[in-house]
Amino acid sequence: MPNYKRAFVPGGTWFFTVNLLQRQQNDLLIREIELLRQTVKRVKAKYPFAIDAWVVLPDHMHCVWTLPTNDADFSTRWRLIKSGFSRALPKTEYRSKVRIAAGERGIWQRHYWEHYIRDELDYQQYIDYIHVNPLKHGYVKRVTDWPYSSFHRYVAKGIYPENWCGDVNMDVEGDY
Repeated sequence: MPNYKRAFVPGGTWFFTVNLLQRQQNDLLIREIELLRQTVKRVKAKYPFAIDAWVVLPDHMHCVWTLPTNDADFSTRWRLIKSGFSRALPKTEYRSKVRIAAGERGIWQRHYWEHYIRDELDYQQYIDYIHVNPLKHGYVKRVTDWPYSSFHRYVAKGIYPENWCGDVNMDVEGDY
C-alpha cells in the first residue's frame, strides 16, 4: 500500500475531486442537488470555509475551497458532507460484502483527490478547469448552459464573459 500523506496548510486553498462509487450512468448528484446543497450548507455553518468555485456533475464534482486562517482540516468537512448526504438517502444502492461488513454505504468512492493551490496561476488554472468541466464531458455546448456551477457567479462579478470558451458545435466535421 502506498505511503500517501496529505499536506495540511492552515488557511490553505485546495482543489478537490470527489466521485461517486458507481459512476456509470449515475446522475445522483444532480438528481439530489438540493440535498447536496443543504448538506454543504450545514457543514459550512459548523466548519466554515470559502467556496471559491464548484461544479457538480452527475457522478462527480470539483471544487476549490479556502480554509480559515488557523484551520487545515478539510478531511472532516469532506467526511461530514459525504456522510450527511449518504445518510439522507434511502439504502437502495449496491454494497459489496466489504462495505456491508464495515457498515459503509455504497454511495461515494472512499477517497477523494486534493491539490494544494500554490500560487495565482495554479489557482486560475483550477478555477478554469472546474468551469469548463461540463463542456469537456459533453453535457453542454456552452459553459453557461450548465446550471450546477459557480461559473454563473463569476459571470455576475464580471470575471468571465457569459460566452467564455465560446460556443462549441460538436456536430461540425473539419479537415484536420
